[in-house]
Amino acid sequence: MSTIKVGIVGYGNIGRGVEAALNQNPDMELVAVFTRRAPETLQIHNATAKVEHMDALESYKGKIDVMILCGGSATDLPVQGPEIARHFNTIDSFDTHARIPEYFTNVNEVATEANTTSVISVGWDPGLFSMIRMMSGAILPVGEDYTFWGKGVSQGHSDAIRRVKGVKNGIQYTIPMNEAVESVRNGENPELATRDKHLRECFVVAEDGADLAEIENTIKTMPNYFSDYNTIVNFISEEELRRDHAKMPHGGFVFRSGATGFEEESKQIIEFSLKLDSNPQFTANVLVAYARAAVRMNKEGMKGAKSVFDVPLSYLSPKTSMELMTELL
Repeated sequence: MSTIKVGIVGYGNIGRGVEAALNQNPDMELVAVFTRRAPETLQIHNATAKVEHMDALESYKGKIDVMILCGGSATDLPVQGPEIARHFNTIDSFDTHARIPEYFTNVNEVATEANTTSVISVGWDPGLFSMIRMMSGAILPVGEDYTFWGKGVSQGHSDAIRRVKGVKNGIQYTIPMNEAVESVRNGENPELATRDKHLRECFVVAEDGADLAEIENTIKTMPNYFSDYNTIVNFISEEELRRDHAKMPHGGFVFRSGATGFEEESKQIIEFSLKLDSNPQFTANVLVAYARAAVRMNKEGMKGAKSVFDVPLSYLSPKTSMELMTELL
């Protein structure tokens, strides 16, 4: 495959991570970064790639093989996903689980008509964890799935906090309940409500004069993000946020606790875990691997919206099928 030409849409934490990831993948080339900011104010690491305003995006049709969309799931991707799929193959990390089928349908309609390929909801959850849940359930049909996230910073939830009226900045940590994790790991198959599995802790910098009680209530009652969890909201200064919360660690566990045999006499537990120093950098690396797959799928006629379940695993790698079999099988 010839060098894959890539565009980055949005240059926040994930966008910067994508640029770094592309630097580690010699079969891929960054052509341009697209931003809503004034392009001359944006400094990127790549010396040859251009920085363009979003308005210039369509002028790159035919010059870029795949656009990696790095906006937030709350308001950016629902608009950008279908719009950009009309002109380019795309990859995104849409992570509002409850709205994924709706988002898939919207992107699929446009991408199918445009003969483009859009892989949605790529990352580690949704994404890699989704794949493990699917495979584990197929392998152990009698059993239960359990997923725990954290302790770490959730980009989607942090983005949702920052969009609340009166919030200047903020970050959210997802914290798994240790007792619940150990119960699952021990094969006890506990029945766990959403609140039993995780705690959500928010650190918020409020704008001057903002109603703190209203901000806290808006966060705690936010559907799809916080309403089903025990949530703690802490108000801190901008200095404290920079000093104590600059890093973005994350991780988590996926379990399938099942049983096999005619009498289901054998207990079988599948566990997959991640421990990440940088959530956005890891997510960006997953996006880049799937960008490679999207280009290959499009060339082979697989058009429309796709999820990670639809992508052949070998398409993530720059290696040939024979190389993969020789080295890894």
